[in-house]
Amino acid sequence: MYDLKNLAKLKTIDANAPEGMKAFWAFDKAAMAAGAIPVKYKELMALAVALTTQCPYCIDIHAKKARAAEATEQEIAEVVVIGAALRAGGAITHGTHAIP
Repeated sequence: MYDLKNLAKLKTIDANAPEGMKAFWAFDKAAMAAGAIPVKYKELMALAVALTTQCPYCIDIHAKKARAAEATEQEIAEVVVIGAALRAGGAITHGTHAIP
């Protein structure tokens, strides 16, 4: 189901919803551009989010982009742990809804 070749199908979405996709790509590019937060940190944050949402495409893409932005294996490993902590924290805090 999750095959990076599926991303080629984005062209079909682009062709059939051009205005929305044009806006999406522009927003994505602007959000990830260097600004007050350097690209390396943005890519590490994107990787943490991808790990919590468990999107295999985003994990692959942002891990590669983080490395290209000179993120170290130690930084990436710490991001993995942060993502795990946030997923676990969500379960714990949602657990409060199960307690009378």
